[in-house]
Amino acid sequence: QASTLNAKLTERHMSIHLSGSLAYDRIMTFPGRFEEHILPEKLHILNVCFLIDRIEEKRGGTAGNIAFNLALLKERPRICASVGKDFEEYARALEGMGLPLDGIRRLAQNFTACAYITTDQQGNQITGFSPAAMNTPCDPAFRPDVKPGDWAVVAPGNVDDMLDLPELYRSHGIPYIYDPGQQVPALGAERLVSGFTGAEALIGNDYEIELICKMTGLSKTALLDRVGWLITTLGENGSMLMKKGWDTPRRIAAVKVPAVADPTGAGDAYRAGLIKGLHSGLDMETSAELGAVCSSFCIEKYGTQEHGFTRETFSRRYEETYGPMPELPW
Repeated sequence: QASTLNAKLTERHMSIHLSGSLAYDRIMTFPGRFEEHILPEKLHILNVCFLIDRIEEKRGGTAGNIAFNLALLKERPRICASVGKDFEEYARALEGMGLPLDGIRRLAQNFTACAYITTDQQGNQITGFSPAAMNTPCDPAFRPDVKPGDWAVVAPGNVDDMLDLPELYRSHGIPYIYDPGQQVPALGAERLVSGFTGAEALIGNDYEIELICKMTGLSKTALLDRVGWLITTLGENGSMLMKKGWDTPRRIAAVKVPAVADPTGAGDAYRAGLIKGLHSGLDMETSAELGAVCSSFCIEKYGTQEHGFTRETFSRRYEETYGPMPELPW
């Protein structure tokens, strides 16, 4: 049975196409609550300073984080992104995990994107992001070479890529997950609708989904006329799946962990588990459960690419929450 699964995995080698950002994260911890330092009646003259007690630089970015987790799940996605002259250390780490780098565009005159993330004691986050090299789209000569059976994830990254790649996937009948995330305001209503129309799933946290509805003027029901699934992540409350024709949404419980060290990157880990399941032929609900398990390992570590798991530890955590572990190529 193991040899059969390995053969299936080999046949599907590099058949997950992943676009988004590659970035360095400067993660900072604020030992208080943001709400105690913000006066709602003075938002028009907001001027606040949060004294942090910890800062670390980590590898990150949506594409990098999802790829890292997929590598833990024994997948080798092809990353489509642009980076700068300071990318060598990151490149060595990706290569060390067996991830291909041929779809990554390198710009000698720019820096790799960088995120400045401050988290308070309640898990709330304030992020400043410098796109730098991410302002340049992927090299057209190295766009994904898609084939039947492939899957794709369009994560927050270069805006042009977030428009062009969905068109490529639709034209070839490749199912894709559309995850506009932090790029919702930059995309705007028209480009958002263009990007997610025809997607197998549109995914975001509850704030992002509400913002998408507000910007586009589309209700969640109307969104489901354009996508196969609507997935809303809810942090410690799990996630919610919606599909056209369902009377009620389906809730996916979060996986409990002894302690949460840092929520940064949990959403990207969820997306990795989700696409792993879908790519392996599992249904959306089971795939979302895999996403929740993957996410639970991420939040136990400080940083987005610091955790790890084995097939055994992953299966044990899945079974403790949801029941028997589904068969997966690993």
